[in-house]
Amino acid sequence: MIRPDEIKMQVREHYAARVTSGSSCCGDGEASCCAPTSAEMIEGFDGPSLGCGTPLQYAAVRPGEVVVDLGSGAGRETLLAAREAGSAGRAVGIDMTPEMIDKARENARRTGAGNAEFRLGEIEDVPLDEGEADVVISNCVINLVPDKRAAFREAFRILRRGGRMVVSDIVSSGPLPQALRESMEAWAGCVAGALDVEEYLEAIRGAGFTRVEVLEPAERGPLPVFSATIRAVKSPEVSRR
Repeated sequence: MIRPDEIKMQVREHYAARVTSGSSCCGDGEASCCAPTSAEMIEGFDGPSLGCGTPLQYAAVRPGEVVVDLGSGAGRETLLAAREAGSAGRAVGIDMTPEMIDKARENARRTGAGNAEFRLGEIEDVPLDEGEADVVISNCVINLVPDKRAAFREAFRILRRGGRMVVSDIVSSGPLPQALRESMEAWAGCVAGALDVEEYLEAIRGAGFTRVEVLEPAERGPLPVFSATIRAVKSPEVSRR
């Protein structure tokens, strides 16, 4: 069985290489979560656009809100979120790959996004205070994390009461073959870490979220995996479980 630290090292190396290669794909060949991301242009942006959906489209960010992007990569969606939050709000990108953080900070400078910041960290241990965010987004990243329940607990912790989470991710329509689960390449390609969709939704509910709903499922590829966009809420009356 692959150890969690081995998975993280492989994923970190894979995405560090995406910065230098300029590839816009999560992986190579069939084992990839790649899909078109937001068509909205950002003048001055430079770097790969990685993802399997458009969570920001469903987040309904309002001026003055704080948006946290888990697994922000080169910063594209964080910068778009900063634009929607306006000068009274801000957007914070979290990524565990130093090369991606450097690229994202460079993009923030190039695009003049003074209300966007990027922090090095893991999404299972987010370097933000409890209740700091109004909105949490993530695009094809949580499937890369060995402990997805920890990632959802952290998303719940950093959200204020009444805040919302919108994630696009790769999930499966049943258990994946063990050989695929043991493939490092398939982990980096966003496939091996895919949970069954019902297990994925239960992990979100288990973190304390309510009103969990699948907004946009889309079947893709020869494998029993597909991208889904899911929205959930941290209800005002609940506390962390």
